[in-house]
Amino acid sequence: MRSKAQIKSELITIPILLVAIILVIAGHFIMKPIFYDKAWAEYSLAALPFLMFALVIVAFKLALKNEQTSEHEND
Repeated sequence: MRSKAQIKSELITIPILLVAIILVIAGHFIMKPIFYDKAWAEYSLAALPFLMFALVIVAFKLALKNEQTSEHEND
């Protein structure tokens, strides 16, 4: 059975998932034709992959931390 600390650390990743979903939806919204002539839309769309890559790095760091704490609890 998983401990409460492990479950709590897994629940921390849910906001990261929600932010990723919002970024994908926002990216599709910004690609609408009404934003084609806006400079900020181009820069925002260019930054989206880097933001999502940063979210992946944060998620991996949280997963590694969770794995290390679960190993210490089992010892």
